[in-house]
Amino acid sequence: MTEPAAVKAALTSQAVETPSWAYGNSGTRFKVFAQPGVPRTPREKLDDAAKVHEFTGAAPTVALHIPWDTVDDFAALAAYAEERGLRLGTVNSNTFQDDAYRLGSVCHPDAAVRRKALDHLTACVDIMDATGSRDLKLWLADGTNYPGQDDIRERQDRLAEALAAVYARLGDDQRMLLEYKLFEPAFYTTDVPDWGTAYAHCLKLGPKAQVVVDTGHHAPGTNIEFIVATLLRERRLGAFDFNSRFYADDDLMVGAADPFQLFRIMYEVVRGGGFTPDIAFMLDQCHNIEAKIPAIIRSVMNVQEATAKALLVDRNALAAAQRSGDVLAANAVLMDAYNTDVRPLLAEVREEQGLDPDPMAAYRRSGWAERTAAERVGGRQAGWGA
Repeated sequence: MTEPAAVKAALTSQAVETPSWAYGNSGTRFKVFAQPGVPRTPREKLDDAAKVHEFTGAAPTVALHIPWDTVDDFAALAAYAEERGLRLGTVNSNTFQDDAYRLGSVCHPDAAVRRKALDHLTACVDIMDATGSRDLKLWLADGTNYPGQDDIRERQDRLAEALAAVYARLGDDQRMLLEYKLFEPAFYTTDVPDWGTAYAHCLKLGPKAQVVVDTGHHAPGTNIEFIVATLLRERRLGAFDFNSRFYADDDLMVGAADPFQLFRIMYEVVRGGGFTPDIAFMLDQCHNIEAKIPAIIRSVMNVQEATAKALLVDRNALAAAQRSGDVLAANAVLMDAYNTDVRPLLAEVREEQGLDPDPMAAYRRSGWAERTAAERVGGRQAGWGA
């Protein structure tokens, strides 16, 4: 059994990156419901993110999305974040909202469109240089809707060429994180549809290319923890995008649909030595009908609770049961940890950090929601619309 002190130490060191876009008006592609007090600028997004970190103690970095978070001076934005106890984290590219990308971006049949997309990706690395960010995350909406629409193999060649160019642009301490998604928006083929495709491209590129596992980007019934275990074993797991989904979308709060799955994933992270700064634990969520900051706080807490349970697994007892072939005993070890109420433990961790033991209640008492609703009047709220 892991010693309580070691569990507390691990939980104290845990960091979950929050996404800038989750603080703005974003969500379903059918309708985005505006809320009072939503940030109007990247700096106001950072103000909200600072509140999440203030009450959880576990969200010190904020991911940017370009061009949604474009500013004239990214170094100044990084300094603004530091003044609020934050750092700018992963830079996310956007090659899916320009009309030119109707048939794809880096996989597009037109070389001019591919050049446009590649210029954007390398510009994102320029932003990383200015902000001190380590990771560039690529999610490509590229794919086809109809058989025969484009040559599947040639699209992979175009993809490989673009990724190689971006990889060559990276600095010594920078990484490229390649995300995959089963489908959407393409309905016949997706150019990076699964972990195997992403892994194959990363393997060819080199050690600075790593795979992102988005927990909502899989077919129903997919054993995500197996993917996590495999990528950790191959030292190619670079990051998570935590979220949840019931059917085909993936922007619900992490752990909302299947908290047991999140626990199983986090156990493989602990088991595989992935509980380190080399694995970026990020949220990738959009909050459309729920209040945004409380939803993000709750999501961070969900990750913490799943992690705490994973750390409590009696790995010696589990290994002994596995070696002896005792199926029920082995399963019982996992279930004992999962069924443990870790909320008192996490409350202790927070109190020892000088935090309120109940982040949600602390946020409600802070009056931040009421203050921003009153002050953020006028201007244009941040969001990507629908």
